[in-house]
Amino acid sequence: MQVIKTIDEMRQARKASKKSLGFVPTMGYLHEGHLSLVRKAKDDNKLVAVSIFVNPTQFGPKEDFKNYPRDTERDLAMLKPLTDYVFMPSDEEMYPASYDTWVDVKGVTDVLEGSARPGHFRGVSTVVLKLFNIVEPTRAYFGQKDAQQVAVINKMVKDLNMNLKVITCPTLREPDGLAMSSRNTYLTPEQRRASPVLYQALNLAKELASQGEWDAVAIRKEMTKLIQKENIADIEYISIADNETLKEIHRIKYPALVSMAVKFGRTRLIDNMVLDK
Repeated sequence: MQVIKTIDEMRQARKASKKSLGFVPTMGYLHEGHLSLVRKAKDDNKLVAVSIFVNPTQFGPKEDFKNYPRDTERDLAMLKPLTDYVFMPSDEEMYPASYDTWVDVKGVTDVLEGSARPGHFRGVSTVVLKLFNIVEPTRAYFGQKDAQQVAVINKMVKDLNMNLKVITCPTLREPDGLAMSSRNTYLTPEQRRASPVLYQALNLAKELASQGEWDAVAIRKEMTKLIQKENIADIEYISIADNETLKEIHRIKYPALVSMAVKFGRTRLIDNMVLDK
């Protein structure tokens, strides 16, 4: 495994081999969800590259950039048996003082997380495009847990005619259903006990739709009632939307994306499920 810290080094490494390369961009503090993406990349490609970069431009002024969990030594130990290259640039390497170019993907960024976190997806799409240009992957791997991010990246790749394939992999969950996330470490014991209600609410939506309840307002109402049984859960939004455009729908039309953001204290969790036939 080669640990690379500069753009020039990464480009030289990629230039040295034209073999298929699977790429997993991460912000580090890896968990089994990340590793499942890396394993899929390893299965599909001759080479694997993983980036570890806590991207400052996707954090808002009141968000947790400085406190975002980091453990580089642990991350590298986890990646060593699975990865050929680990790209770990500094902030200055990715955003030098003269930097002033941004990528704005319109439409799919105007709702849900884009509405709740202004500027977030500008930072995401910009850094992902930069990483794609630096690493030159054959395939790039993202988790379904960040469903809106997947929609944004897919649209960017399509609109800009990029020569790579985006692969979406299933959300990995804890035994009680909580989606794996680096931010789960912020939860207190009480909040952690309450947090599986998100997955329970998603399964409720799936069950109601399968029973013939196609009224999205009615389903959201039942999901809200269930989540509110946990007094410490503070709902930011519950959405039922078209899976591609992310526009809200009034009646279930497959495939539909059910997604939510819920705060437990200061910790904000997101989760989703695609309803399909």
